[in-house]
Amino acid sequence: MIPPAVSVIMNCYNGARHLRPALRSLLEQTCDDFELVFFDNASTDESPAIFREFAGLFSGRARYFRGGQTVPLGAARNCALSYAQGEYIAFLDCDDLWLPEKLDLQLSLFAANPRVGLVCTDTEIFDGDRVVKRLFSQSRPARGRVFAELVERQWISMSSAVLRREALENLLEDSAEETGGKAPEYFDERLNVCEEADVFYRIAHDWELDYVDALLTRWRVHGANTTFRKFGQFADETLYILEKHRRLYPNYDVEYADLVNLLTRRAAFQKGVALWREGRNGQARSVIAPWRHVSLKFRLFWWAAFLPGGCFDCAARIYFSLPAALRR
Repeated sequence: MIPPAVSVIMNCYNGARHLRPALRSLLEQTCDDFELVFFDNASTDESPAIFREFAGLFSGRARYFRGGQTVPLGAARNCALSYAQGEYIAFLDCDDLWLPEKLDLQLSLFAANPRVGLVCTDTEIFDGDRVVKRLFSQSRPARGRVFAELVERQWISMSSAVLRREALENLLEDSAEETGGKAPEYFDERLNVCEEADVFYRIAHDWELDYVDALLTRWRVHGANTTFRKFGQFADETLYILEKHRRLYPNYDVEYADLVNLLTRRAAFQKGVALWREGRNGQARSVIAPWRHVSLKFRLFWWAAFLPGGCFDCAARIYFSLPAALRR
């Protein structure tokens, strides 16, 4: 049997509310040379029934797998990937949407350049009927070997990414060293908020990246932005990724000295935010003290950290309304 060009990975955990529109957007693709690998992470809602409702419309191209128990998303993605057969791997989360030409336009960029390991698209972030923002609205990403640029500014939404299988398989070689003899992983299961970025960074280190400069992915968010509430995790995982890069890439501190500084500074800001939200204002200021005069962002946070933790939500709204250049 000839494998499909693309394996579309759909990880689902209690995603019934938005699953039908996501599946319809996949059926509407102008490219039909794909399989759907649907991995149900032990859902307790109507997700399995909705999959069965749509399965026949995929003409044998949809396969259903169910985990015995709910696991973190990175582990669930690894489980789903073990069933993928395509030359390229795409991800469509069960509450996101694709526009019809998405896969066709991305595959054309892979065909034009065998050195490209990942292609993404512009993405519209939306909440119900409200458009929050477009990822490429303020500046276009870089193309080519853009490891440092991607670490500085992560512009890839998960549901927009298509990966060359060879680029993904190469990650297993890195993982074999990291896991110390355990089964190698595509997604690092020790990460919970940065597992996707970690995969994108490692592919960008060894492969070229490209993108379709068109709105082809819609990323659904739910309610208030919760990124600030996870900043303690982000701080820990940012430093974890820095140490991982140091192990994987010889001479990293010299070759990427600016990134070492950036990631250390980023983790300090994330940790400071987490401490301030917990009401530990003095500790928050202490953590960012070495970077206080580096940028306007740090200076503003320094003064915000004198305010009580009750001001957190207001500060978060102001922060995310700032131009992206000020938030980096």
